[in-house]
Amino acid sequence: MTYGVGVRADLLTREYPPHVYGGAGVHVAELAAVLRERIDVRVRCFDGPRTAEDTPPGVTGYDMPGGLTGANAALQTFGVDLAMTQDVAGADLVHSHTWYVNLAGHLAGLLHDIPHILSAHSLEPLRPWKAEQLGGGYRLSSWAEETAYRGAAGVIAVSAGMRADILRSYPTVDPDKVHVVHNGIDLSGWARPEGAELDRAHEFARGRGIDPDRPAVVFVGRITRQKGLPYLLRAVAKLPPEIQVVLCAGAPDTPQIAAEVESAVAELQRVRAGVVWISDMLPRRDLIAVLASCTVFVCPSVYEPLGIVNLEAMAVGLPVVASATGGIPEVVDDGVTGVLIELEQRQDGTGTPLDPDRFVDELARGLTELVGDPDRVSLMGVAARRRVEEHFSWSAIADRTLAVYEHVLHG
Repeated sequence: MTYGVGVRADLLTREYPPHVYGGAGVHVAELAAVLRERIDVRVRCFDGPRTAEDTPPGVTGYDMPGGLTGANAALQTFGVDLAMTQDVAGADLVHSHTWYVNLAGHLAGLLHDIPHILSAHSLEPLRPWKAEQLGGGYRLSSWAEETAYRGAAGVIAVSAGMRADILRSYPTVDPDKVHVVHNGIDLSGWARPEGAELDRAHEFARGRGIDPDRPAVVFVGRITRQKGLPYLLRAVAKLPPEIQVVLCAGAPDTPQIAAEVESAVAELQRVRAGVVWISDMLPRRDLIAVLASCTVFVCPSVYEPLGIVNLEAMAVGLPVVASATGGIPEVVDDGVTGVLIELEQRQDGTGTPLDPDRFVDELARGLTELVGDPDRVSLMGVAARRRVEEHFSWSAIADRTLAVYEHVLHG
């Protein structure tokens, strides 16, 4: 596949370095880097202008319009979207990521008569708890997303599970327009440290209260309903006392879930040792240090289109114990790179386990059995790294993304 020098794609995103708090931001940063080697890529993002010193050329950051100060968060988002829409002029296609910029992509496609492609990292109908966070703004975000999906020239789903969710949530979308392109992983940036670097990693971990010489389960994720953290905290109470639990968890969606998690963690710390909560967002090097000082990664999500955190942990050589939901089974090879925990869920958009007690018990059992088998942990860790190398490199993801561009542009 070849592209003329003049072909230009504008990528629209809520997050872009240094302001990244979730998987979508990681995805856009890595995708833009590899696409930039092949076509003209412009990135348009939130959180204000970037400095030339720490940002590649072709990146434009937007501030919220001053007149929307104090407005509902969804309205503030739309204000940034309108500014992006005008600036897409001159692009051959526009590619938006998440509802935050889906409206900008949709309007840019109409205004400039170019195809709009969107990547589905999550779906508003499957995150009804966001009404707690946005109030009436959740109805606006849902409207923007649905409008964009209905009008898109192409949709990229980050997993086959996500593709099924899209077609179920938006049944008028043409299935032929929905393509599966997994998330990727920066293999050079995510790897297990060795030698002096491993010593430094262990030293950092000790400074954060983690004992690298003891078995440990580690969780990384935002404090949001979809990540299933309250279920994990219940499972932690059932783990053998020698197992440490490291929670890299911050950026709560609402004060209510923040208080719920804070109370549960405090109770666990009262009754057992080795419960470490790291609430600040760690830079990559320090997060790798934490991962490399632990034994098993855990992902108890009730909604997870794919789960970049699982790829990151596997790249560092950790096996993963995760709920069998969404795109996770496409990442974690059950019995080879980790253990999948069966999860029967309500189909009302909340993802609530039908039998929460059983899910908690199975999660605790899976963690206990794997952590207690060092040989199995070692074999699975090696297999986990090999799996991300073979299936989730960004070069392969770029090839598949460009194939979607080619299909949309030239049929």
